[in-house]
Amino acid sequence: MDITRSSPAPARVVAVPPEPEPADLTALPEPTTVEPLQPLQPLPSAPAPATVSVSVTVTATDVRGRRRRNRPRHLLALLRPGQWVKNLAVVPLALLDTHPWGTAAFLRTGWAVLGFTLASALVYVVNDLADRERDRLHPVKRHRPIASGQVSTVAAIVLTGVLALTLTGWAVAGPAWQWWPTALYLALSLAYSQGLKHVPLVDAFIVATGFVLRLVQGALLIGAQLSEWLALCVFSLCLMLSLGKRRHEMTAAGRAHRPALRGYTLAFLDHLVVLVAVLTAVSYVLYLRDDAALAADASLVTLLSAPCAVFGLARYLQLLLVEEGGGNPVHVLFRDRATLVNAALWAVLVALALLLPHASA
Repeated sequence: MDITRSSPAPARVVAVPPEPEPADLTALPEPTTVEPLQPLQPLPSAPAPATVSVSVTVTATDVRGRRRRNRPRHLLALLRPGQWVKNLAVVPLALLDTHPWGTAAFLRTGWAVLGFTLASALVYVVNDLADRERDRLHPVKRHRPIASGQVSTVAAIVLTGVLALTLTGWAVAGPAWQWWPTALYLALSLAYSQGLKHVPLVDAFIVATGFVLRLVQGALLIGAQLSEWLALCVFSLCLMLSLGKRRHEMTAAGRAHRPALRGYTLAFLDHLVVLVAVLTAVSYVLYLRDDAALAADASLVTLLSAPCAVFGLARYLQLLLVEEGGGNPVHVLFRDRATLVNAALWAVLVALALLLPHASA
């Protein structure tokens, strides 16, 4: 036996894990128990601020009382007292042709101012009644008493009747048959309200004619001879203001609220305004030279007043064409500082020219 030969290595035994038994698919799973959810605890919140409730009770009686208290103010606004200054500025111009002045002349001038103030207020109410629907489309005119509903239509009609009766009493109490300029003004204004205000150019000419009738009424009551140059100067000046107002309306609100504006363009109105301004300046100078009741030695004062008149016209054109103003000529002319200073200087010069004859006598 060969002891040098090695014996064979013993065989290695590897353990194989047993195969798992197949799952029983027919067996139902055991039910599992689920712990119930605990309700969430609310988070601590800051204390809510204290609220104070105020109850306001507005009754229909309070509303009616408030309207009743405001009614006189709205009725006065319907008469447009801010426009009455037109009568104070135009009617007394007839005194320029009166020499010498007297108490009777001033009293008759005041009577003429009163008549035209009543007539113009009546026209304003009638126009606002006729234009109430159209005024509601305008950015400024929609705040007028009738258009905004502050004054009812019935109240406006009653006010119209009161003004008509008062104006009739004025005509009866005054000198016989010397109220025809006021009557003609009312007739033109009625025709204006009924349709002539929709005709381009005619609308502006009727407004300017109304101011000439104011001048005629003042001259008729004080017994003065009216100068043709002065009447032309007033007509052209008021025509310029009327055209300027229409130009401002076109730039501010377009043409929808006033049918007559469809017959204008901005360029056309610009030419017309300048043309009428030149006519105003020329007629004023001719009035001073030919018809004004001034002293012979007042030529220097008269010469100095002409530049004031031209400056006033130029300033208005500047406000209208450069600064886009002119919507309300009364506000433009009586709130502009340069215009006020120039008008005061002009009034002083004219007063000196009128008073010099008395001083020399």
